[in-house]
Amino acid sequence: MDLNKMGQRAVSAKYELQKLSSEKKRHVLLAAAKELIADTEILLEENRKDIRKGEENGMHPGMLDRLRLSKERIGAMAEGLEQVAELEDPVGKVLEEFVRPNGLKISKVRVPFGVIGIIYESRPNVTADAFGLCFQSGNAVILKGGSDAINSNMAIAASIRNALKKNGICQDAIQMIESTDREVTSRFMKLNQYVDVLIPRGGAGLIRSVVENSTIPVIETGTGNCHIYVDEYADPDKALPIIINAKTQRIGVCNACESLVIHRSIADRFLPALAQALQSKNVEVRGDEMVCGLIGNAGKASEEDYGREYLDYIISIKTVETIDEAIAHINKYNTKHSEAIITENKENARKFLNEVDAACVYVNASTRFTDGFEFGFGAEIGISTQKMHARGPMGLKELTSYKYLIEGEGQIR
Repeated sequence: MDLNKMGQRAVSAKYELQKLSSEKKRHVLLAAAKELIADTEILLEENRKDIRKGEENGMHPGMLDRLRLSKERIGAMAEGLEQVAELEDPVGKVLEEFVRPNGLKISKVRVPFGVIGIIYESRPNVTADAFGLCFQSGNAVILKGGSDAINSNMAIAASIRNALKKNGICQDAIQMIESTDREVTSRFMKLNQYVDVLIPRGGAGLIRSVVENSTIPVIETGTGNCHIYVDEYADPDKALPIIINAKTQRIGVCNACESLVIHRSIADRFLPALAQALQSKNVEVRGDEMVCGLIGNAGKASEEDYGREYLDYIISIKTVETIDEAIAHINKYNTKHSEAIITENKENARKFLNEVDAACVYVNASTRFTDGFEFGFGAEIGISTQKMHARGPMGLKELTSYKYLIEGEGQIR
């Protein structure tokens, strides 16, 4: 792979993209959505190749779920592009204007990053989501997907590039690194001459590798050890479906609930019903002494269990005496992703919202809503768990920077 040439083509593409009108970008995104739908059977066939390979290699069911495409998921990818197309174009928006005493007029204006690199694992929908958000925000994108989804990713990128070509847009607005060689990935992380920002999406190992080895500025997206705290003032009828949804709707996603914290005053009434519901979904429980006493088939939780993102039908449960103990436990073991409290007590809800350190904090709702599509962003480039530049679901605005425009009338210093 000649990564330098890819970088050069991306730089050329970014200057073309920055000139496009909002209406032209909207038209192209809608065309790309239609192209994906038209190519559904091709995408499914290529995805089946990846699924077969994953099954042959003994891929975990949670990872296979991330990898699998269906007509519905392809439709959702297309819908994501359509939603992004209808969102307000952030480029060129004036964030601030002021006049200095010397008469200089200064405007702070939103601009694209330029070239965005994304390294990701398993999920082929990221290919379409990344393109849509980068294109609408005026950025060219270079993608490096995982080897497990290479056929799916290449097919989706080819479909989008075909839509670009049909609409007279430089196809290098999206480029896919087709090599699965780890050495190529390492070289990509050093392409700071051409790539303005690098975003990793995947497991803890991938993210750590990118953060530690990249010479390109990194926006860190994180793993999700997400908690739900069932407060002493919780409505059990409300808590049960929220937990089951957060844990079992999709096990292989970063916003799934991996850990429960339950107030001891409600545990003896709530845990038996919860255990029955979890058992019906084949979820294994690992808990503390009280949990093991109330749930006969629960295993004893280790320190590692409380800090682990399972991506599996396993959940850890910790009982606590106070909301302060619950918050301390969550802040110790969480990954700064998404945390929730189930309570009817407004004071406790407010305390939880204020004191839990995470990108997204919920009251009486499933952590599964931490998602760009659900937040109305059309799609997301990732869930940022860091605090610099962006935090939480990253949509269009998070893929831009700003510059200052200064107008004078001959002023000198």
